[in-house]
Amino acid sequence: MVRTGRTPTGSRLAATAAALACAVVLIASGCTGADTDGFRPGAADAGDLYVPGRGNGGYDVTHYGLDVRYDPTSDRLTGRAVITATATQDLSRFNLDLHGLAVGSVSIGDARAEHRRDGDELVVTPRDGLPRGRQFTATVDYAGVPAPAVDGELGAGGFLHTADGAVALGQPDSAATWFPVNDHPSDKASYDIAVTVPEGLSALSNGVPGPQSSADGWTTWRWSERAPMASYLSTLVIGNYRVVSGTHAGRPMVTAVATSLPANGGAASSVARTGEIVDFLASRFGPYPFDSYGGIVVADDRIGYALETQSRPVYGPAFFLGDRPNPGVVAHELAHQWFGDSVSLSRWGDIWLNEGFASYAEWLWEEHDGGRSAQRNFELQYAATDWTQPSVEPGRERMFGTAVYKRGALTVHALRRTVGDDMFFRILRTWTAERAAGNATTSDFVALAERVSSRQLRPLLDAWLVGGSAPTLP
Repeated sequence: MVRTGRTPTGSRLAATAAALACAVVLIASGCTGADTDGFRPGAADAGDLYVPGRGNGGYDVTHYGLDVRYDPTSDRLTGRAVITATATQDLSRFNLDLHGLAVGSVSIGDARAEHRRDGDELVVTPRDGLPRGRQFTATVDYAGVPAPAVDGELGAGGFLHTADGAVALGQPDSAATWFPVNDHPSDKASYDIAVTVPEGLSALSNGVPGPQSSADGWTTWRWSERAPMASYLSTLVIGNYRVVSGTHAGRPMVTAVATSLPANGGAASSVARTGEIVDFLASRFGPYPFDSYGGIVVADDRIGYALETQSRPVYGPAFFLGDRPNPGVVAHELAHQWFGDSVSLSRWGDIWLNEGFASYAEWLWEEHDGGRSAQRNFELQYAATDWTQPSVEPGRERMFGTAVYKRGALTVHALRRTVGDDMFFRILRTWTAERAAGNATTSDFVALAERVSSRQLRPLLDAWLVGGSAPTLP
């Protein structure tokens, strides 16, 4: 993600930490309440203090099949989610995250299941317990007027009604505002998404485009993302867009720019370079990890950021003010396809693994495109950095702060200067290959870098990531 607006300030971290302390202990111990025959409820929280109340335990989702219909005139969404998952414990009941929308029915397989709401939690009780290792399918029918998920520190993310349709987007919040989900990046899944909208509107999402069909004044757009995807990387963009479909390197490429933006302006010319930028990044990071490419530029000023939605990043209009091209932001979001999307976080406290590498990719692209060198950007940023702010565990209110992005990028370049170019890019390509489609932590990255380089790198990386004073230049 790249933000153009202010960094959110003010924190409920202390309050949420206190409120969650007991819950986290219970989750860790498995004492979330017990039912008969050894079956017990899944945890109602992933235990990640950066996103309190989000994510759930007791099961692992492998696939979401989403079929939604949205009417911009009434702002009403109706949907059916078919969720394929496996119980990771003997499960008596489980939760899904869902914000605002009303649930009509829930079934497990062919059997109706009891369900109730507890705030943004949908609590599902199957007719029979689900033994550990059992794969099951949960079908949820739901409807209502979607709403953003507003967070005091992190702003508004999720489903936004626009002048011509809607945008579902945001980090870390978005998915639960338009479908029931295990809303934490530690539980990735594949997706099939069908979106029905009034004829004449576009309905854009992640992955490979499927066949469209029309009937009775409505059009259904279909998308398929087969690679595992973290829920916050899903998106839904509905409205009036100039959609350009083609292929790049044998894979589908879909880009779209809001029709209210200039047809041949800075936004359009920037996303038109997607294939060129991907090819350059692949030469540094290894093969592109997904089955499709693309990008979407929205015109709504509330989207003051760009987000690395998987295979098809979404860019807010502020990146192209004055109709200026901005290939740098495209490089940032495309770098996330490796760092953040394919290799995803296990917990939000390690978000520098996403943003530090994507910010460094901007420096690499700028140098490649005839601008300042990565070394010069490193020198300028080193001089401007506040070393009291850590990149790892930055605090909930600084998840999207400069230390995560720019100090993270400094760390990446310091590693490069220390081990040399050949070894540095070998480390990066090994990381993206070995961790592809999975999750990772900072400790995982340090261990891999040390293994590949046969060098002790923990002291170096600690100094650059969390040390309280300016590290010695390598």
